[in-house]
Amino acid sequence: MSQGMDLSQQLSLQQTLAPQLQHSLALLQAPALELRALINQELAQNPVLEEAPAVTADPDDGEVPSAGDRADNPEAASDSGEGGNGEPVDDLQAELERLVQMDEEWREYFSQTQVPLRSREVEQEKREYMMNSLTSETSLQEHLLDQVRLGDFSDEDRRVAELIVGNIDDHGYLQASVHELVLATGEDADRVRRVLRYIQQNFHPPGVAARDLRECLMIQLERAGRTDSLEYKILRDHMKLLARRRLPELARATGRPLWVVQEAVERIGQLEPRPGRAFSSGEGAYVVPELTIEKVNGEYQVFLHNDHLPRIRISNTYKDLLAAARTSPEVRSYLREKIRSGRFLIRSLHQRQETLRRVAEEIVRRQKDFFDHGVSHLKPMTLAEVAEAVGLHETTVSRAVSGKYAQTPQGLIELKSLFTTGVSTEDGQRVSSRTVKEIIADLVAHEDPHNPLSDDALVQALRERGIQMARRTVAKYRSELNILPSHLRRVY
Repeated sequence: MSQGMDLSQQLSLQQTLAPQLQHSLALLQAPALELRALINQELAQNPVLEEAPAVTADPDDGEVPSAGDRADNPEAASDSGEGGNGEPVDDLQAELERLVQMDEEWREYFSQTQVPLRSREVEQEKREYMMNSLTSETSLQEHLLDQVRLGDFSDEDRRVAELIVGNIDDHGYLQASVHELVLATGEDADRVRRVLRYIQQNFHPPGVAARDLRECLMIQLERAGRTDSLEYKILRDHMKLLARRRLPELARATGRPLWVVQEAVERIGQLEPRPGRAFSSGEGAYVVPELTIEKVNGEYQVFLHNDHLPRIRISNTYKDLLAAARTSPEVRSYLREKIRSGRFLIRSLHQRQETLRRVAEEIVRRQKDFFDHGVSHLKPMTLAEVAEAVGLHETTVSRAVSGKYAQTPQGLIELKSLFTTGVSTEDGQRVSSRTVKEIIADLVAHEDPHNPLSDDALVQALRERGIQMARRTVAKYRSELNILPSHLRRVY
């Protein structure tokens, strides 16, 4: 069979998103803080855009708030910068008049928003105060290395101690064996064990440098002078029974009354299983509510927050430069392109705010009982149902609520958390899964600790309330609530 090369052509259809559409979707999905960063990036890249002052300016200054262009702007469809025959539009006066018209329409829209703009100077002062108040947290490794430097070590011991600290994870556990430390340092095993033991018995926090949970808890008891306690004996000799919470077997193995063993187990539970928890490097998440939902005259209303976004506009300087007769065709073409890009950004921002408002109003319409009474009255609601109601695609609604927070009568909540699946009841109604979880948590909270409710008992209790649910679903919800099985919750 002969082999060779040939050239062939093949037609195929491929669906791709235009760059402008991708940019618009990115603006829709971005939460408030990220959106502000994107707008500042556009301000840095597009010279015709500028940030307007917070105070309302004269209508002739061409100011455009950052929330975006009017969605019903009649010229939006003709923003390609070309005439009907595909030739560039050279009527500069008409171009400038359209810009002014857009600015005036936007100013009218922005003046009708219910949330007033705060002073830019006050915002800047608050931002500077927050940044000046931020402190750099000390990591666990830095805290331990400081103790190594202050400790009474010889040069050889200090080198071993630094290597040990370098192999301690963020939870405070040593991730290297003594053999590995010996190979890394070149020191004898006795020196490594002696330095390790010194760190375990003297360094803060107690329990640090342990190799497993059992050793961590035992070190804490040793440093507290409780080596003769029942807790220490249970950890040393009966860790497997403790892990399975076999209290009757522990009582028989230790020869102590059951209630004494239970109290000892409770004291063990008060020890710290992760000594490095206090030095956790996890940064807190900062969120900014994008809207407020509050009741006005007996009806819930949605108020968008526009004050956290920069108010951008097309610079008058570049408008004048575009209109100047001495401007070269190359510069004029460049300015037209940048102005179109700026107008697209303004329009995309407004479309984002408008989409968010429509989706939020539909959520409020469906979840009035939740805002009045809390999670127990949360109704099942899916993205598809809201998308159909507002006339948008399901993925658009998903992007609109992703990472967006609202200030409500029930506190600061993420909009996406209001979308839950439903569970059918005997009367044909549907109950939110979050409501069912609240019921399960309430049942467990009020159960008899000496006879805790099993999953079957929880199924029966839900059935008495008219909620039909399989046992495996109850077990799944219980696990999601971090509730232990009944045999581990039993109190003797």
